[in-house]
Amino acid sequence: MKPFTYERAASPAAAAAAVARTPGAKFIAGGTNLLDLMKLEIEAPSHLIDIQDLKLDRIEPTQDGGLRVGAFVSNTTLAADARVRRDYGVLSRAIVAGASGQLRNKATTAGNLLQRTRCPYFYDPNQACNKRKPGSGCAALGGYSRQLGVIGTSDACIATYPGDMAVAMRLLDARVETINPTGQARTIPIADFYALPGTTPHIETTLERGELITAVTLPKPLGGTHVYQKVRDRASYAFALVSVAAVVQKDGSGRVAIGGIAPRPWRIEAADAQLPNGAKAVATPLLAGARPTKDNAFKVPLVERTLAAVIAETRA
Repeated sequence: MKPFTYERAASPAAAAAAVARTPGAKFIAGGTNLLDLMKLEIEAPSHLIDIQDLKLDRIEPTQDGGLRVGAFVSNTTLAADARVRRDYGVLSRAIVAGASGQLRNKATTAGNLLQRTRCPYFYDPNQACNKRKPGSGCAALGGYSRQLGVIGTSDACIATYPGDMAVAMRLLDARVETINPTGQARTIPIADFYALPGTTPHIETTLERGELITAVTLPKPLGGTHVYQKVRDRASYAFALVSVAAVVQKDGSGRVAIGGIAPRPWRIEAADAQLPNGAKAVATPLLAGARPTKDNAFKVPLVERTLAAVIAETRA
């Protein structure tokens, strides 16, 4: 790990300003992803701004009947909250499906949204990776790509977004609240939060330099049956090959979001309308334009099969 300096921020605006004015500075919350990357020298921040004292650890009701989740709320706290379990069951289930109990105790809401890919070529400094070193190439394109993306990818990057929580957040149409270095706040729909790789895979979100996530807002509950199903190589502590988050109403209508197949949680609203017509009808628009490799082509039929299992569960 390379040397770095450290400070604790006194306010969200001060934290944002500190990152903006200090080259190589980064925020640190739970540190469950950043510290691992620092140990491998994939991330080498010159300065860390700790946000744990900013009182961003509350879950509060909103005026429109939703919930506002502070950036520093731990995954364990969010998944266990009685309101979340009752009204946003898909979110609670998605969080519990991820990582381990120890990691969920430390991992934060904002940090979970910002976790970086687990592409093996990103984690190997001896391999070319445009996400780690822009312009160096993508070794995954000619390498082993079983775990990697089949849609939303580009000739510069086929890495997937690794998380579970954000898939449920995308399903629920959550909104990400931020503050910038000048103290101005903005709200970003999660549909617009993640950037596709294109020719700049190192740019992973629409956050600006120094912009700090302060909260995530969940809209009014959707009702219906909430399901999160994760297909992976082992029963726990493994990233998704395919995951499906769904909310289905009694009439068969609803919405779905998919994890494990794209650089961001994958949802196509046109596919939602096909839910009453079955898994194949949903999968067709959902996967239109897919570009699987020979190693991960199995993910395309696996999406349809997992959707079928989810739909069957909601009708049981």
